[in-house]
Amino acid sequence: MAGPAREELAALEAIFCGPGEWEVLSRSETQGTVCRVLTTAEGPSGADTPLELVFHLPAGYPACLPGLSVGSERLTRAQCAAVRDKLLEQAQGFLPEPMVHQLVLWAQQNLRHLLDPPPGSGAGPGMCAAASAAEAEGPWTTLLHLDHMRAKTRYVRTVRQWASALGLTGRLLFVGKVILLLLQGHRDRVKEYLVLQRTSTVDVDSSGKKCRERMASVLWEARAQPGHSRFLAFEVKEFSSLDELQKEFETAGLGALFSEFVLGLVK
Repeated sequence: MAGPAREELAALEAIFCGPGEWEVLSRSETQGTVCRVLTTAEGPSGADTPLELVFHLPAGYPACLPGLSVGSERLTRAQCAAVRDKLLEQAQGFLPEPMVHQLVLWAQQNLRHLLDPPPGSGAGPGMCAAASAAEAEGPWTTLLHLDHMRAKTRYVRTVRQWASALGLTGRLLFVGKVILLLLQGHRDRVKEYLVLQRTSTVDVDSSGKKCRERMASVLWEARAQPGHSRFLAFEVKEFSSLDELQKEFETAGLGALFSEFVLGLVK
């Protein structure tokens, strides 16, 4: 099994650390690894629905798709098959990167809409779950400073994938050597992103070897306040000057944030 797959398994063990949430069922150099994730998602009735997701990661994974089975005591066999088919469809878009966590998150976010979309709502596969009451008051917003990106193309692609899988919006901002990440969404999803950021291989070191981002830091986080923009999408933006970056923050209603936390990084 390739190095990224082994690193993903270690990260998954750290993420799904509750009783019974994670188990490696078998491991073989030739046959690959079989692992199980026990989680819950909002079902058609609005109640928590237990999901058992069993992934068979072949020896060639993540260059090839995993095998997958779906089980639940609250879903019919046909419903489990429908969830499995949609997950495998989603998996095509993650190749050739490790994808188990992204697929689990997709199932958590989309189960209700997949099985029973509200009439006339336009909801369906690929739609995120409805915003919670807390999000209605204002989404959680976090500002991170990323120390560097040596493998920029791969790193940016990974950040985009994570944000999409977690239903997060925001901005990845570049000016000179400064790299900032504004994330906005459900607080629990932002926290899950931070776990991925700290435990997954996203970059390469000075010798070209794949490595984790160990120097990323959270500069600020809080519930979005009146006057703060609610980002409708995740965008990557590069600026040629500090003034341009400042205007971006001011347009989002985050001018004070720029003055307090960003200016010191570029001086």
